[in-house]
Amino acid sequence: MNQQHQDERTRIREAMDRLLTGQATTSNGSLTVVALAAEADVHRMALMKRHADLRNEFYERVRNETQQMPETEKRLRETVTKLKKTVANQKIELEDLRQRVTNLTLAGAVLSQRAEPSTGSRGNVVPLRPPTT
Repeated sequence: MNQQHQDERTRIREAMDRLLTGQATTSNGSLTVVALAAEADVHRMALMKRHADLRNEFYERVRNETQQMPETEKRLRETVTKLKKTVANQKIELEDLRQRVTNLTLAGAVLSQRAEPSTGSRGNVVPLRPPTT
C-alpha cells in the first residue's frame, strides 16, 4: 500500500470512532457511509470501492456498539415490508378479478342461452336468404 492509501484508511478509522461516539466534526453525525466519507474527508466512492472492508467494518461496529441497524438496512427493511404488503394486496385483487371473470363467463353463457330460440319458433330471428344470381 502506498502512503496516501494508508493515510485514507487511518482517517476512515478515526472518523468511525468519532461517529460512533457521537463526536462528529465535519459531517451530520448520522451512521451512514456518506457521513463516514464526509467525516474522513475521502470521496464516498473511494470508501465504497477501495475501502470496502472498512465500510463493512463500520456497519458491523454500528450494529454491535450502538445496537442499531445501519440506515441503509433500515430503508431496505422498510422497502421489503412495503413490497410484501403490495404483493399481498395484488394477490387479493387477482383472486377477485378471477372470480369476476368466472361470474361474467357464466352470465354470458346464461344470456346467450336465453337469446337462442328454444323450440322451433324463431321469434325475431330472420334467416338470411342466399344471394340470387
